[in-house]
Amino acid sequence: MSKTVFEKPFTQQEAIPAAGIEHAVEVLRSGRLHRYNTLPGETSEAALLEREYAQWQGAKYCLACASGGYALHIALKAAGLKPGDAVLSNAFTLAPVPGAIDNAGGRAVLVEIDENYRVDLAHLEAQMAESGARFFLLSHMRGHVADMDAIVSLCDRFGVTLIEDCAHTMGAAWNGRRSGNFGRVACFSTQTYKHMNSGEGGLLTTDDDQVIARAIVYSGSYMLYERHGTLPEPSAFAAVRLDTPNYSGRMDNLRAAILRAQLPALEDNCHRWNERYAALAERLATNPAIQLPRRPAQETMVGSSLQFRVPGLDERTIPDFISACAARGVELKWFGGAEPHGFTSRYDSWHYLDNDQHLPRTLEILATTFDLRIPLTFDVADMAVIGEIIDDEVNAAAGN
Repeated sequence: MSKTVFEKPFTQQEAIPAAGIEHAVEVLRSGRLHRYNTLPGETSEAALLEREYAQWQGAKYCLACASGGYALHIALKAAGLKPGDAVLSNAFTLAPVPGAIDNAGGRAVLVEIDENYRVDLAHLEAQMAESGARFFLLSHMRGHVADMDAIVSLCDRFGVTLIEDCAHTMGAAWNGRRSGNFGRVACFSTQTYKHMNSGEGGLLTTDDDQVIARAIVYSGSYMLYERHGTLPEPSAFAAVRLDTPNYSGRMDNLRAAILRAQLPALEDNCHRWNERYAALAERLATNPAIQLPRRPAQETMVGSSLQFRVPGLDERTIPDFISACAARGVELKWFGGAEPHGFTSRYDSWHYLDNDQHLPRTLEILATTFDLRIPLTFDVADMAVIGEIIDDEVNAAAGN
């Protein structure tokens, strides 16, 4: 009997909205792609994006950047990181997060995760007490929002500055408060596989006058900072404009125009992702060999990807399981592999870090963790097909 094969690609995104394409063409025809290249009285696309995203996020300030990783880098610097400072970060994340810490001159101190892919609060507290770190770069990895009330309380108790990496949680919330509005600074990504797509791009938000002033100058404003969309009083720049380096990581007007057209649909798209996530999770939950993460009631999620564990598999059987799913059109990533593969890597493959750090619980959890994207080019019915294929191949790999 022939097996079902899924035929849609996991890397295909929806088209840019027609309004975004038209607006992008207008920018191209003008030739004014650089964010500071404006006519008298004109507000650049990048500045307009900053205003609109700040309003959507509920933040006082927004800075449009060249990438999410770049936003993390200057967020750390703008928050006061000094060379050699320890920066706490959860061990389950993607390579740009420790990369940003290294780029900013920090020293990553990793924190265990729990079985639901969130930071382990007990280990976080211990690391805060032992490391003396003044910064916590919290990665809401793969859209899993941790207990933000508990995290804010720990940061307050230990005098730690919280910086949120919201690359996977644009539109998510904890107890009704948007992800990114808990720390001193938050960073978002608009890379192709995120919730808004400009190929590459990032957004930094904050309510802190000094942080935004430094971040704007770091981003490469020269002395044109007054052309940004959200600004503190001029006195904030007087204190930083001459002692803050220019790192040239601005977003251009072309990408900003593309993003502005996507922002009005973001809320609806979050709902569409969650419909697809729920349908897939419901199908996978019928197999007792598959463990899905628990999503707490306080979390408003954005389910643009799904993670699951199959504890009955091991290093011997996992490669065949992944290959069998791939042969039927389902692309899975495995976070337990010792060697990096594509976008996926494990913390112990980042050899530029302090490799004496050993996080056994994280390694145990990731050893049987699988991950798949849920692009909006899939419909809800597709989720049942994908779930059926994974279910079949889990049973085959486990010998059921």
